[in-house]
Amino acid sequence: MKQLTTQMLKDLAKRIGGGGGGVEILGVGNIERFNDAPQRMHPKNIFPECRSVISIVQPIPRGSFRGVTEGTHFSNYTFYSYSRLNGFFRPQITYDIARFIEDYGFEAVPVFPGVPEHWKPNARPVVPGRPAPEINLNVRILAMGCGLGEIGWSKVFLHPVYGPRVRIGTILTDAVLKPDPLLEPGSICKRCMRCVKLCPGHAIPDQKEKRTVTIQLEDKKYEWADVHMGRCTATHHGLNYRTSPFLKRYLPGFGFDPATSNISEDLAYKISHTLASGEWTRSAAEFPGHYAIPYYRQIKEHTGYFAVCGAKGCIRGCMEFQEKAHVIEQDQFATPVFPVTPWELSPPETDKTGGIAEGKVMYDEFQKPDYKAGKWE
Repeated sequence: MKQLTTQMLKDLAKRIGGGGGGVEILGVGNIERFNDAPQRMHPKNIFPECRSVISIVQPIPRGSFRGVTEGTHFSNYTFYSYSRLNGFFRPQITYDIARFIEDYGFEAVPVFPGVPEHWKPNARPVVPGRPAPEINLNVRILAMGCGLGEIGWSKVFLHPVYGPRVRIGTILTDAVLKPDPLLEPGSICKRCMRCVKLCPGHAIPDQKEKRTVTIQLEDKKYEWADVHMGRCTATHHGLNYRTSPFLKRYLPGFGFDPATSNISEDLAYKISHTLASGEWTRSAAEFPGHYAIPYYRQIKEHTGYFAVCGAKGCIRGCMEFQEKAHVIEQDQFATPVFPVTPWELSPPETDKTGGIAEGKVMYDEFQKPDYKAGKWE
């Protein structure tokens, strides 16, 4: 069997991963680091012979947030910052590295970043004594255990070069590889609480609330906020009037506010994706077309996904602090993260709602007396 080393994988990742400038985008952790992983997130419950975990980060282009920041172009965030980066561009790197490993006679299991907390509670195991499908790994914890960075207060993964601007891929292998050292807790996240202040869904608790998640990796303890994922998901998927002009246009006066709700993550998914796929049989002057919210339908059909808030607090707010404080290496840009004061849409009670019956639309046809009725030529 040919020799395979961690450095060989790092060199390959630098060549094909788009990091540039020798940036480290691949990290390795020995499987023993994850001995305390729960059943639904344990790498060995996918690949029992796993000896090493490999994490790969691919940077999110900083400019892909620009249109959302300006309030003028939202599609780039879904395409280049989220769905297609996670589901198309980044997996190409993971795929090539997995094939490279198998060329050396070791098995490589590329793992798609699913949602580890989501599974059917009544699912039955395929083989008695084994966990029921579907096992999904927490890719952020794995990347931290591979020495690539740390999880910040907002639960977003932070890289020492790109900060929160990364998406993560994972490979499990039976090759014994030299592990990378773990980063010290607090190396990147300085608890500035910018994420808390700017999150439009108020999904990230402040330190004073003492709602945290804590895990131990070897001799290091990592802690981050216990994020309210229902509020986060509802805002991310365009159910928040503060961040979605599409919701404001097609559901004016819609009074649901994720920031004060106790909506669950699954319910937020259920409502938002149903709404995005929804059709309305009657095309009226107030709401032309046959889709409940046309933009959501369009972007979802294009990419299979839709994201709206643009990670205002957890990525852009964090990025702003990281760059200004020079915590991360890639911090020199001609333009600031927020060129002007971040925008926020007005509350539903200020919306001009109503249609034909209230005289707000087509006044001449429905409200003004027609003294020429029946007198057409």
